[in-house]
Amino acid sequence: MRTVAVKASSEYDVFIDAGLLERVGSYVSGIAEGEIAAVVTDDVVSELYLEKLLKSLHKKGFETPVFKVKSGEASKNAYTYVSLVEFLAESKLSHSDIVLAFGGGVVGDLAGFASATYLRGIPYIQIPTTLLAAVDSSIGGKTGVDIESGKNLVGTFYQPSAVICDLDLLEGLPPSIFTDGCAEVIKYGVIADSELFYSLKERPQFNLEEIVVKCATIKAEVVCEDEFETGRRKILNFGHTVGHAIEYLSNYNISHGRAVAIGMAIEARAAMKMGVCSDECYNELIDLLHRYGLPYTTRFSAQELSEAALSDKKRRGDKITLVFPEAIGCSVLRKADVVDLEEIIDLGIVKSGENA
Repeated sequence: MRTVAVKASSEYDVFIDAGLLERVGSYVSGIAEGEIAAVVTDDVVSELYLEKLLKSLHKKGFETPVFKVKSGEASKNAYTYVSLVEFLAESKLSHSDIVLAFGGGVVGDLAGFASATYLRGIPYIQIPTTLLAAVDSSIGGKTGVDIESGKNLVGTFYQPSAVICDLDLLEGLPPSIFTDGCAEVIKYGVIADSELFYSLKERPQFNLEEIVVKCATIKAEVVCEDEFETGRRKILNFGHTVGHAIEYLSNYNISHGRAVAIGMAIEARAAMKMGVCSDECYNELIDLLHRYGLPYTTRFSAQELSEAALSDKKRRGDKITLVFPEAIGCSVLRKADVVDLEEIIDLGIVKSGENA
C-alpha cells in the first residue's frame, strides 16, 4: 500500500492500494468514536459496490444509513444539500459519528459540504470511485454545491479525516468516466511534472497506482503550502477558468473532465499567442488530449465564456488569475483585468477553418 500525507490545518493520509474497500470498516473504526457511519453515494456506484462497503462496516458494528443521489453534476445543488443535512439529523449523527463520501467528485463535494456544516462540522472520509476524484477532488478539502449563478459558488474548505483510494474501483465505471479523470492527470503533468506527462503517451503502460500516487503527492504538496487558495494553489486551476464556464453554459451536459480538457487547450493557446507558452508545449498538449479522446475545441464564443467565467469564484474584484503553461511541467500564474478576459479567451479559441 502507498500512503501520501496531507499536512494541512488538519492532517490526514491518502491510502492507495487495490482491495481497500473490504478494509474500510477497520479504517473507520480507527477514526470514528461513535456507532454510525452514514454513507453518501450515487445510484451507479451503489449498484456496483455498496454491498461490499456495507459488509465491511457492519463487521465493525457500525450502523449504516445510506443517502443516495442520482449520478451527475445536476445532483450537486442546494436542494440535495439540504435534504442530506436533514437526513443526517434524522439519522441522529453526532460529533462522534462519521460520514463516508462514496463516489466521484459530485458525491465528495456534496458530502464534504454537508459534513462541514452539519453540527458545525463532523468527521468525514473520502472514498473516491473515479480517477478524477482519486487524483484531485477527494484531496485538499474543497467542498460545495452549485447554484443557478454558477458552479461551486457555495462551499467551504473542510479537510477529510482520510482518503481511502481503492484502485480496483477506478476502472469499474464506464470508460467515459475514466477518460474524464485522464484530463485531470494530464493537467498535473502540464503544471508540475513533465515526466508524468510524457509517460502518459505510452497508454498501454498506464500505471494506475503510480499515476494516482504522483498526482496525489503534487496535490498534497500544493495544499500544504497554500490550503485556502490565496497563492500557489491556484496553479491547480489550469483549464478550470474556461472549463467551469463550459460546464455552466452546457447546463452540465459537458462533463467536468471534458470541459477542463477544452479549457486547458484554450488557455494554453491563448498563452502561446501571448508569447508565454512555447509552440511545442501547446502542440504536445493537443496531441495528448487527442490520444485520450478528449475534446479541445468549443462551440461557445469568447463573449459567452468570459461572461460565465466572471461569475466564477476565481474572480477577485476587477482581476482574475489565469494559469498559463510555459513548458510541459512548468506553469505560471498571471493576473488579468476582467475587461481583458474576453480578448484573452478569444485568442485561445480555434476559429472555423483554423487548425488546432
